[in-house]
Amino acid sequence: MSVAIVDLGYGNIGSIAVAFQRLGAEVELTADSKTIQAAERVALPGVGAAGYAMGRIDALGLRETLTRLTRPLLGICLGMQLLFEASEEEDTACLGLIPGKVRRLEPSPGLTVPHMGWSRLDVTDQGCGLASGDYVYFAHSFACDDGPASIATARHGRTIPAAVRQGHLLGAQFHPERSAGPGSRFLEAFLSC
Repeated sequence: MSVAIVDLGYGNIGSIAVAFQRLGAEVELTADSKTIQAAERVALPGVGAAGYAMGRIDALGLRETLTRLTRPLLGICLGMQLLFEASEEEDTACLGLIPGKVRRLEPSPGLTVPHMGWSRLDVTDQGCGLASGDYVYFAHSFACDDGPASIATARHGRTIPAAVRQGHLLGAQFHPERSAGPGSRFLEAFLSC
């Protein structure tokens, strides 16, 4: 199985590549449109700010490639947020592939932002490799609203989608590459979808 990991020039792409390689995938880090289109699977990782990430996507000429892609596409962390219509972070228009908006997490007594650490999942789609009760690792300050695309959720002040699925699109707000067994099962399910 070939996986193109979209290389925007920053972020956690090395650890994601290793996680896929452990599952036997042939991985290529790339910002080349033709390579992305030819891959059997595409992963869009992200760490940082939505505005900067979308700026990199546009600077590299990848917006059309990503929005027209028909192969399975996995957005990870910020990459999942970019699949949605817009983010409050820097008032950013995103790829618009999944309806909904990304909003800032609100701190409160006993609740820190960013949401960093292990949280338990409630899973509604058993075909994604995850199970209710699994713990996965999060590191984020913004989250999508819970909606019809949500297949796994966690709580951090509000219910947040931990994973989403819509057609050929899959997203993980958590970091599967840092989430031990559940993360590995999730990536394996993506490779076999």
